[in-house]
Amino acid sequence: MNLISRTLTALLLITMQAAPAIRAQQPDRTIEIHAHRFSFEPSEITLKQDEVVQLRLVSDDVTHALLVPGLNINQEIKKGKPTDIIVKPTTAGDFRGQCGRFCGGGHGSMLFVVHVKE
Repeated sequence: MNLISRTLTALLLITMQAAPAIRAQQPDRTIEIHAHRFSFEPSEITLKQDEVVQLRLVSDDVTHALLVPGLNINQEIKKGKPTDIIVKPTTAGDFRGQCGRFCGGGHGSMLFVVHVKE
């Protein structure tokens, strides 16, 4: 097993171990985010550090994905199938994201920002 494979396996195991603890907590609120060619609405959200929030992701046209590496978010969003994810940011800062699935010529303009305040 090469270094990349070992690293990806370790990250997957860490993610799998951390996910149940977050899922077990009840969200403080829900934010609905719509994805469509070629933007997210809203394109920016603000969360509090250590706040448990449910993000309801909705695609209005084709399959998209919300990718925010700094918050370990990488979720596919299929048209007609709203997807809920729970996030609990533990670090304050601005976390940049984007559409993680090619969706056409304007794909590069599908940007997203999560502001996390103390």
